[in-house]
Amino acid sequence: MNQVTSVLIAGVGGQGTLLASRILGYAMMQEGYDVKVSEVHGMSQRGGSVVTYVRFGNEVHSPIIETGEADVLLAFEQLEAARFLPYLKPGAALVANTQKIDPMPVVTGTAQYPQGLFESIEKLGIRVTAVDALSLAEEAGSSKAVNVVLIGAMARQMSFPKEIWLDALKHCVQEKFLELNQKAFQLGWEA
Repeated sequence: MNQVTSVLIAGVGGQGTLLASRILGYAMMQEGYDVKVSEVHGMSQRGGSVVTYVRFGNEVHSPIIETGEADVLLAFEQLEAARFLPYLKPGAALVANTQKIDPMPVVTGTAQYPQGLFESIEKLGIRVTAVDALSLAEEAGSSKAVNVVLIGAMARQMSFPKEIWLDALKHCVQEKFLELNQKAFQLGWEA
């Protein structure tokens, strides 16, 4: 049987979802898997949703993740976690940043940011790992390292050696930012 693992990465423009998908994809290629990555850009220039799909297994025929197919949702913001819940299969995992980024209706005062999202998601039978990735990224040296903190938190839950992730960082991150991102990954791994 061809076992394929599907990871949906969702965030807001500028949060580094594309780098996160490259790190995951490279790590899985190094483990010998067939890997397909698809980038779905929303209004990233305007702070809108950005989604990437990463699928890996013995043989992957399509990079697209359909509704109810994702094994893992890696969400860079709480509302993005809620928005992409329908993509998760039963028993799937959510690794999410606790950060809240107000969408325009909240900014203008026509709506309120929903409360208790993670608790509601857990009631659906989804395993939730909520990480204050922004604080950990700042501890590592840059708020822009949220993506790597979350990759570290997700990697810890997967059955692959830590070394493959560190090698993927070396391959995907510019050398001048490598040390900071290694620290961000470690903080996520420990979270």
